Amino acid sequence: MSKPNSAPEAPIPAGSNFLKNLIEADLKKSAYQNRSWAGKPGGASVQANAPTDSAAIRLRFPPEPNGYLHVGHAKAICVNFGLAQEYGGACHLRFDDTNPEKETEEFARSIEDTVRWLGFSWQFGGGPHAENNLYHASDYFDFMYEAAEFLIKAGLAYVDEQSAEAMRTNRGTLTQAGTDSPFRNRPRTESLTKFREMRDGKLQDGEAVLRAKIDMASPNMNLRDPAIYRMKHATHHRTGNRWCIYPMYTFAHPLEDALERITHSFCTLEFEDQRPFYDWAVRNFGASPPR
Repeated sequence: MSKPNSAPEAPIPAGSNFLKNLIEADLKKSAYQNRSWAGKPGGASVQANAPTDSAAIRLRFPPEPNGYLHVGHAKAICVNFGLAQEYGGACHLRFDDTNPEKETEEFARSIEDTVRWLGFSWQFGGGPHAENNLYHASDYFDFMYEAAEFLIKAGLAYVDEQSAEAMRTNRGTLTQAGTDSPFRNRPRTESLTKFREMRDGKLQDGEAVLRAKIDMASPNMNLRDPAIYRMKHATHHRTGNRWCIYPMYTFAHPLEDALERITHSFCTLEFEDQRPFYDWAVRNFGASPPR
């Protein structure tokens, strides 16, 4: 409410926040004008000969189905679905279901109901070609596993068999560089064999993890060889007992965005220091990181 005798507030112009400014600048320079979309997520072989995407932008709301949503989630829903709606784009509802011990179908259905209750839809377009952009991290588990093997073969990941306590100690501190794992320079073939043993359930939970090989001296703790796969002998609510290894969320998320051709991956500030790893992962698979 204006104070008595005060001047009326000036109207807020379009594009008046940094997210809108970013999107409008990208649209103005046609940053995403010619990208292809096969009508479904997929890698380069799927998207290569697909038609031009009719969505001006693609955003996503990526909750983990491990509980009921709170007000912070409502904000994220309104931001992502609202911006997609405003700029003629699509917003995907994607469940990041990489932690089978905590996730259920009940929570997933509740999240869908909440998105609808707030007035939004993950459908894009109409008629027989309308897109139902409801996806799951578990849709991509095969691709993610192949991506992990690719990193091992490229010398960019290794299986670490240190204890969890040793890994924590060797990670260093904010003021002290980390220490290389004794398994960091093991032969690639050895890491590949060990990773396949993890996949086949020949190791127990906590015996080994797959780590990205980046920089143990990085000032960003998230780049000190983060874990990207771990053992979890647990039943997944969608894939059952097919897998006993699962990707870490920080590894899965950039791959999901790339496969879904997301143009703007907006995150809240607590994820800001994770962005360098996100960009590292996307670039090492030959894609350009979204905004």
